[in-house]
Amino acid sequence: MEQRIGPSIQPLQGAAADPAFVPGITGPRPDEPDETPAAPETAPETAVAEEETDEAAEEVTPEEEPPADGPVFEAADRRARIVADARGIRLSLDEESCDFRWDEIGAVETETARFGKRFTVTVHTPDRRWYPIEIEAPARARFAEWESQLDAVLDAYFEDDAKAEESEDA
Repeated sequence: MEQRIGPSIQPLQGAAADPAFVPGITGPRPDEPDETPAAPETAPETAVAEEETDEAAEEVTPEEEPPADGPVFEAADRRARIVADARGIRLSLDEESCDFRWDEIGAVETETARFGKRFTVTVHTPDRRWYPIEIEAPARARFAEWESQLDAVLDAYFEDDAKAEESEDA
């Protein structure tokens, strides 16, 4: 009797090797060539001109527009940051960030830890998603200050949008 040397399991095909594989609809992907086309060389003057236009585009961004006069809430620790102003609410954690305009926000919830110094702000969207962020406060006494600042921002911007929508519906 002949015995096989090596694994008795046959190599997997389809979704196990390729997550984009859909049985019956797509066939196995052909091997992609290793060669990548060489980028065309540009003249040094063109490259300098492209860099200057990129720098000019970076200088004029909507994020750098000064916010309208009104209340601003800002809290940050070594990793997390929240800013609420006339443009909306911006959350960032390490290198990740997300921006919410006031019309994209369904509710804003705050919570303080029973023990410790964590202040949690959760932004709820109308499509039933929520985005929490925890800020480590320097002292528990800052919680009341942050609550009042955030309430002032919400009263100034969030409530105005809700009243405007109600008057449009009427």
